Amino acid sequence: MKKLLRFTWLLLLCCSQVHAATAQEADAQAAKALLEKALAYYHKQGDKAFAAFSRQGEFIDQDRYVFVVDTKGVLLASGGPSSALIGRDVSEVLGPDLQASFKQALSVPEGQGIQQADYRWQNWNDGKVEHKHVFYQRVGERILAVGYYLPRATPEQARALRNKAVEALVKDEAGTLKAINSLQGGFLQDDLYVFVVDLNTRRYVAHGTNLRLINTDFAKIKDPDGKPVGVPILKMMAEQDQGEYKYRWKNPVTGKVENKHAYVRKSGHFMVAVGYYSP
Repeated sequence: MKKLLRFTWLLLLCCSQVHAATAQEADAQAAKALLEKALAYYHKQGDKAFAAFSRQGEFIDQDRYVFVVDTKGVLLASGGPSSALIGRDVSEVLGPDLQASFKQALSVPEGQGIQQADYRWQNWNDGKVEHKHVFYQRVGERILAVGYYLPRATPEQARALRNKAVEALVKDEAGTLKAINSLQGGFLQDDLYVFVVDLNTRRYVAHGTNLRLINTDFAKIKDPDGKPVGVPILKMMAEQDQGEYKYRWKNPVTGKVENKHAYVRKSGHFMVAVGYYSP
């Protein structure tokens, strides 16, 4: 019976992962198709196409829309919430990751076809700042683009990152802690990050987003409402090698306090944790 239940659980897990991957691939294909449609229209209409790109119609597909900037950073068209910025130089008000993407777009010579980049931008459907993947192509002094929002990290991805960190600590303790604290080694994945507590000292030794917590007594950690977080997790770790704990914490991507579900696991004298967020 236990084997049957385990098989059923694994089957459901695989199905959910396949569904997520399929949905993301569908989003990518839809975004790219919309960009190709916009490029074809622009080649026929030139800058007259900007009016069509900036109004409700055939160049808006759910939360996917066309936007255009020139090589000086001026927004020329947008079917999304950034339409309020049309005519303005947006290059200086972009976040660091989007500035890097913009510079990358400028460095690509015309004729190189459709390129891709990642950044974070407000989703006009839910008002949250989310991870966005964009397809873009340079045409003369114009850059046409269409992006789509990536889903939040899943419980499976959180557990996988936790296990990856545990395995890395076993192989190279010092190197792994350094990698986590320096945001390297793949231990920061959008809204997923690793934190590590030394169970002997009860202090943070690594944190994927907030280095100010290093050497802080984990037992004193509380959520934004003052509810203890560190004490109940440490108590759980004293009784078992791995477990789960739910609490409220600031999401580094949205900047908002959200529900967090953390997966924790012992690795020698360390406690390794990764949690995923939900609204």
